[in-house]
Amino acid sequence: MIFLENEHLIAGFNTKGAELQKLELKSTGLDYLWKGDPAYWGKFSPVLFPIVGALKNDSYIFENKTYSLSRHGFARDKEFEVSRPADNEIIFTLRNSAETLVVYPFTFELALHYKLEDSGLTCTYKVNNPGEKELLFSLGGHPAFAVPFTPDTCYEDHYLLFDRDEDLFFNKIEHNLISDEQGVLTLKGSKLPLNHELFKDDALVFKSLKSEKIRLANNKNIHGLEFRFSQFPFFGIWATPGADFVCLEPWCGVADGIHHNQQLRDKEGIQTLSPGVKWERSWHVSLF
Repeated sequence: MIFLENEHLIAGFNTKGAELQKLELKSTGLDYLWKGDPAYWGKFSPVLFPIVGALKNDSYIFENKTYSLSRHGFARDKEFEVSRPADNEIIFTLRNSAETLVVYPFTFELALHYKLEDSGLTCTYKVNNPGEKELLFSLGGHPAFAVPFTPDTCYEDHYLLFDRDEDLFFNKIEHNLISDEQGVLTLKGSKLPLNHELFKDDALVFKSLKSEKIRLANNKNIHGLEFRFSQFPFFGIWATPGADFVCLEPWCGVADGIHHNQQLRDKEGIQTLSPGVKWERSWHVSLF
């Protein structure tokens, strides 16, 4: 574990996957991140790269050749290089290797830049194309926040407060792929009460969410967080049924649809980066 600390927060990271694994508010001693219990789900906040979600048949086609990639890609399982540009910042970097080129034939540089700002943390994903050909990729976040935060509350005491009072149209998941079937959740006063039944059929995948920030709070005390994600066109909300967490997932890309032709260039949400061009997106979480 590598730690960042300021007056308000302590954040801890693992070089494997550049994964945020601790986010403590010092004034209360509360750690707002899920504990990574492998009995339910052993991750904390993985980066999804170079794909988000699953591929149809766990494979894709690029330039008439078929490649295999497991769900969410390989970055979350790789060791990243570390640099510290300032006391309140840390950068983790991953580059292509002989191993990655076997499953993903692109030259890339991926960096996760974490920065503490007052009682909040900003995570910026940076992708650089140092090669001579186009770089095709998807990228997403997957932070899991503890629910409940405190022992005096239960899962059902918590809710998500959206900044727009909208109907939440979501695409349902079928065998890890995006199905043609849609569902809808109707908010009451912009609130979505949390319960484990919400995720009995996998994640809720939103392709047309109007909200750009979500507050995770509860009915029993003042503790919670605000999550801002305006730079991401897709969003997922997920938890393992029965586990004490909820994932708020900003995505640039989604899983394959059930009718997808498996061509990487035709993948929904695919990002295309020309040689020498840099790309970045950020999300921010504030604790209270």
